Amino acid sequence: MSYPLSLPAGNPLITLTHPKESLWIIELHNGQDSRLTTELINQGLKPALNTVERDWREGWRRSRKDKNSQEGKGALIIVGRKDQDKFFSNGLDFAKIVDDPNFFPMVFNPLLHRLMTFPLPTIAAINGHCFAGGFLLSLACDYRVMTDGSKRNAWLCMNEVHFGASWPTSFGGILITKFGNGPLQRKIALEGHRFTPQEALNAGLVDYIVQGDTKAVLAKAEEVADQWAGNAKGGVWGLIKGEIYRDALDTIKKEVRVIDANIEDAAARARL
Repeated sequence: MSYPLSLPAGNPLITLTHPKESLWIIELHNGQDSRLTTELINQGLKPALNTVERDWREGWRRSRKDKNSQEGKGALIIVGRKDQDKFFSNGLDFAKIVDDPNFFPMVFNPLLHRLMTFPLPTIAAINGHCFAGGFLLSLACDYRVMTDGSKRNAWLCMNEVHFGASWPTSFGGILITKFGNGPLQRKIALEGHRFTPQEALNAGLVDYIVQGDTKAVLAKAEEVADQWAGNAKGGVWGLIKGEIYRDALDTIKKEVRVIDANIEDAAARARL
């Protein structure tokens, strides 16, 4: 595979790089605030994840034959647009997906499931505001590194309650599985609290906060990647996650749509 890889071709919304043997980085750059769209997810993130896993597995298979091989290690970082320090992701492009009954079951939920069972350690490098669907994207990762907001405000927030958007079943499943604290769930979901980086760290929503710009956040994320990349060598990182997150993964797969022929045809049109 030749890197960098920009996807989708002709209208790049993400860029995948492979700066060293055990590290891959996905940069979100849909405009300045990296809103998550069907195109970005289906033609950008999902193919990028497949590319990372394919490359890693080739090295992992070689390492199984040569016990002295250093291949088989690996980690993935997802970061917001690197030439700014304001947004990791401003969430879903709500205006474009609100009338699409297939968006969550066919587009976003499979992405969350993929990340929560990904065979490599995944780190969200939160280099600015992280709202709604962007927040869920970061929660689907294994680790979160965030700017400390000392140079520019940065918040974590599930703000659907403020603009009248109900939660899909998948959101509640992930929140309950990853954060079993009732008052914290209430603060996130029902109050739509804007967590400062320090509040997010204190609540366990992020693992590290870093003073500085996107470059500093990425540097810390790379430290975390290096620390845990070796745990991918056993080949069971994703399998173990599949067990500890089983309840959330089962919830993500629940089909809660009322499906008629037109909805099914729209899904088939997107798929085919």
